[in-house]
Amino acid sequence: MEIVVTGANGFIGKNLCVRLREVGQHNVLEVHRGTPEEILLSYLSKADFVFHLAGINRPKDKLEFVSGNVDLTKFIVDSLIKISRNIPIMFTSSAQVDQNNPYGNSKLAAEKEIHRYSEITGSPYYIFRLPNVFGKWCKPHYNSFIATFCSNIMAGSEIMINDPSAPVKLVYIDDVCITFLKLLEGKVQSGFSEVPVEYHTTVGEVAEILSSFKASRGTLITESVGLGLTRALYSTYLSFTPPEQFNYSIPTYGDARGVFCEMLKTKDSGQVSFFTAHPGITRGGHYHHTKNEKFLVIKGEAVFRFENVSTSQRYELIVNGSNPEIVESIPGWAHDITNSGDEELIVLLWANEIFDRQRPDTISKELF
Repeated sequence: MEIVVTGANGFIGKNLCVRLREVGQHNVLEVHRGTPEEILLSYLSKADFVFHLAGINRPKDKLEFVSGNVDLTKFIVDSLIKISRNIPIMFTSSAQVDQNNPYGNSKLAAEKEIHRYSEITGSPYYIFRLPNVFGKWCKPHYNSFIATFCSNIMAGSEIMINDPSAPVKLVYIDDVCITFLKLLEGKVQSGFSEVPVEYHTTVGEVAEILSSFKASRGTLITESVGLGLTRALYSTYLSFTPPEQFNYSIPTYGDARGVFCEMLKTKDSGQVSFFTAHPGITRGGHYHHTKNEKFLVIKGEAVFRFENVSTSQRYELIVNGSNPEIVESIPGWAHDITNSGDEELIVLLWANEIFDRQRPDTISKELF
């Protein structure tokens, strides 16, 4: 498909164009603020779909609301009608259309142009009255408080909040793009549409979550970043990381046996670490009442020895890094690990709880 994207250099436009190219079935015709009128006309003459994302939201002169939001939309509509190019068009409006301000009024007037186009041509149209959109590549200190918060927190600058309890409705850029791409399938009903995944929160809660991400590099404790709003905010925050901060150091504890290093901690799912052992070295020699550990030999060969603290039953197994398998520590069984190979032993370790020096649940016992 030949797809025209206006506002292709904008926040939503950049993300959508990348997504369209990933599909591999479309030729994306990008329209920017400096695109000549005749080029736009040539694009419209062969377009199969128009994503009209271009708009003005923070002009130096309020008259730009009309030229950037209303007049441009009218030009696109009139051009498509004139050349009888009856194709679907999608328009990004704003939740501010009900607030009777210059920006909202200009978006409402542009919506009427889209309606006019559909009434004359019978073509499908899709209008999205988007709330606050956030995600990667959003410009800070512009029209997204989340982008501004991310930029400031990453830089160690103060963030300003007038009312932490102020409610906000958010949509994440990935959800926006996925919703837009579904329009190309021709299965969405013409008219007003919504991004199905919305987040209802407060400005203060967003600031608190974002601030916790910066702290996590020091504490190694990560938030629950795998689902929902926290996942989306985490990705957005990380996108503001400058290259010189792509890496960071973590504590390493070394002795004659090798090294032990904690990598990641969670609030409710334990922590991930790794350790090394020189040939012939034995590590461990303790048991736990409740704690569980999962060991994965990454490199080398190891002998795992176990002894039931109550019955003295014993068990032994050999694990090699060339055949990955998980070895579990079982509550009530003492265990140790010996490097039985000729090279350094490297073992990845997950424990179901963060190590607590006040309550370590780690009791020494010499095995065999």
